[in-house]
Parts: sequence; structure tokens; C-alpha cells
Amino acid sequence: MKTIACEDYRLTQKKASNTSLRARVTVFPRPEILDPQGKAIGDALARLGFNQVREVRAGKCFDVVLDGVGRAAAGELLRQMGDKLLANPVVEDFTVELDSGETS
Repeated sequence: MKTIACEDYRLTQKKASNTSLRARVTVFPRPEILDPQGKAIGDALARLGFNQVREVRAGKCFDVVLDGVGRAAAGELLRQMGDKLLANPVVEDFTVELDSGETS
């Protein structure tokens, strides 16, 4: 899985088995929705001298480990999770990214 601008949370409660799949669900406000948190972050970066930043959109990410499911089923489960709980479909979009391999 490629690294994105989200904190890397280590899952310590349950060790992943050989058939576990790691995934990341990333949620962002839809482009047409105002993002006051992203605007505040962008303004703060400008005050700190990062004048190259044109826009910031603040989102959230969820690292999920699934046991006993194949890649196709995992993708569908994660899309259902995004639709039903992780994202608000009225104001947010989300992407699902499966790890390139199985965990050990």
C-alpha cells in the first residue's frame, strides 16, 4: 500500500493472520462542499511560510484489517462500510485502497 498523508496507525489489539487483508478507506469532502478545516489548515500553512500551498482539503482515513475474505469480497465489504458508516454520502466521497499483498 502506498503511503498517503495520513497518520500510520499500528493495529495492536489483534495480530493479523496469514489470510488477512489490509486496506485503507480515505474520506474527503466532496469538491463542491466548503471545507472550513482545510481552509484553516491552508491559512496556517501560509502564515508559517509555506506559500506554495494553493489549497488544502481535510479528510480522514481508516486502516482496516479483514480476516478470511478474498480481495474481491474485501473490496465490496469496504465499499459497503464506506456507504453505510465511514462516509456521509451527502457531503463526502471515499476511496478504497487494498494492500498490494497479504499481511503476515
